Amino acid sequence: MNSEKGILVLGATGPAGICLLRELLHRGHHAIAYVRNPGKIPLELASSPKLEVIPGELTESKKLASAISKCTAVISFLGSSGSKVDDVKLFASYYSDYIFPTMRAYSVQRIYAMGTISIRRPEDQPSALRWLAIAIFGRVYPKMLATMLEIEKVFDTKADNLEWLLFRIASIPGKSDETSWRKDREDGDTFVGWVAESGWSFSQKRAALARWLVDAVEGKADTWIGKMPAVSKLAGSKANLE
Repeated sequence: MNSEKGILVLGATGPAGICLLRELLHRGHHAIAYVRNPGKIPLELASSPKLEVIPGELTESKKLASAISKCTAVISFLGSSGSKVDDVKLFASYYSDYIFPTMRAYSVQRIYAMGTISIRRPEDQPSALRWLAIAIFGRVYPKMLATMLEIEKVFDTKADNLEWLLFRIASIPGKSDETSWRKDREDGDTFVGWVAESGWSFSQKRAALARWLVDAVEGKADTWIGKMPAVSKLAGSKANLE
């Protein structure tokens, strides 16, 4: 059993989660994946000595504690499947009732969690594109929209004494296989700021988002702790083709 402390990934079997696992391992981090179905993790990742896979449900307190006790920070994609659940408060309750208390119990302070631009912050600028996207999204996936607003609420009200960052994304295209990940992780620089500020765009490849998240756990986004910045590809930036 690997005793090295690592980065815990929640939602590790989705495309963004798999890209994140690839990025963590690529950069030499010990990664911990707490997953419902370990079989969804690609074999080349599951066989890495730097990856520890812990099967379990978020409501299984002892198993979750085992995973959190081994980490220095948590990165969470929970909520991305919000359109598939009936209870729009479900993912928010995972944070407030299970993840946050367990982090506090094991003195794990840092969590980076996913939100979407359906979450509004006072610093955001007006954007017709954002308005249209929320209108369409809310009509097609009303439960996922409501889920994200509950996640916003729980970070605003229940994450006290934790060092949290809720990154808000719009479109994150891209595949999670190794070839696509290697190409997409070089897809331009990352914008971090407020919606519709200069440099904000509507899209960022999943692998490039994963690259930024690992930058963040390495200390390059500390000024955004306790905030909910929009994260996207920096408008006008070019892919690194070297």
